[in-house]
Amino acid sequence: MKIAQVAPLAERCPPRLYGGTERIVSYLTEELVRQGHDVTLFASGDSRTAARLVRCSDMALRLNPAVKDHVPYHLVMMDEVRRRADDFDVIHFHTDLLHFPLIRDFADRTLTTLHGRLDLPDLKPFYAAFREIPLVSISDSQRRPMPAVNWAGTIPHGLPRDLLPFSPRPNGGYLAFLGRISPEKRPDRAIAIAARSGLPLKIAAKVGKVDRAYWDMVIAPLAARHDNVEFVGEITTPRRPPSWATREPCFSRSTGPNRSVW
Repeated sequence: MKIAQVAPLAERCPPRLYGGTERIVSYLTEELVRQGHDVTLFASGDSRTAARLVRCSDMALRLNPAVKDHVPYHLVMMDEVRRRADDFDVIHFHTDLLHFPLIRDFADRTLTTLHGRLDLPDLKPFYAAFREIPLVSISDSQRRPMPAVNWAGTIPHGLPRDLLPFSPRPNGGYLAFLGRISPEKRPDRAIAIAARSGLPLKIAAKVGKVDRAYWDMVIAPLAARHDNVEFVGEITTPRRPPSWATREPCFSRSTGPNRSVW
C-alpha cells in the first residue's frame, strides 16, 4: 500500500530528546516500511527514516530558537499533504485537529490518531462539527469525554520488541519516571511511590513552556523534600539507526528545497 504518515513538526522523527507523538510515528513508519509498504513521511527536515521523507521544516521546531509560532509551518505542511493526497491509499495524521477542514473531500482515505487529552471543553464543539472524520484513540478511557464521532478503533501505542528488554529482577535498584512534566502525567504520584517504597527515583523528563509554572510551583518543591528523588532532564533513546532512504524537499513547487540540518 501507498501510505502517508503525517507527523507533528515540534520534534524530529525519531526525537533527539523528548518526543512522545513523534517517537510513536517513527516506530510505526519504520515497521510499515519493514513490512514492505510504500511509505512517505511528512516531518521535520532533520528526521531519520527508511521511508520517503518530505521535509516540512528545516529542523524540529521546538529546538529551533528562530521559530516562535508553530502553526504556520503546520498549515503549509497540511496544504502540501492535501496537494499530494491522490498519491496515497491511506493518509495517517498525527497532528490533532489542524487538518480537519482540508480533508473532507477524501476523509474516507484518512485516519487520525488522537494522541492527547480529549477532556478539554473547547474540543467538544470542534469534533462535533467533523463527525465523519475517522478517528483512532490510544485507549478506551481517552475517548470517553468525546461526543459521538466516527471512532475507527482503539490502538494502544506499540514499541519495538528490542527497545526495553525484560528483566525478572530489578536492575539498578531505582524507579524511573520518563516523559514530560505535566499534571496529566502525574510525576507527583511517582514521587509519592518513591517516598513510600524507599527506592530512589530518577525523573527523566521535559519541562515545556506551558508546564513551567507547574514544575516551579508543584513538582520541583515536592522533589526537593525527598533526598531519593533526582531530576535528570531530557534523555535520548539509543536506537540502531535504519538505512536512510529517499529524501525529498517539501514545498519545492513554490519555495525551493529546504536546507538540510543534520
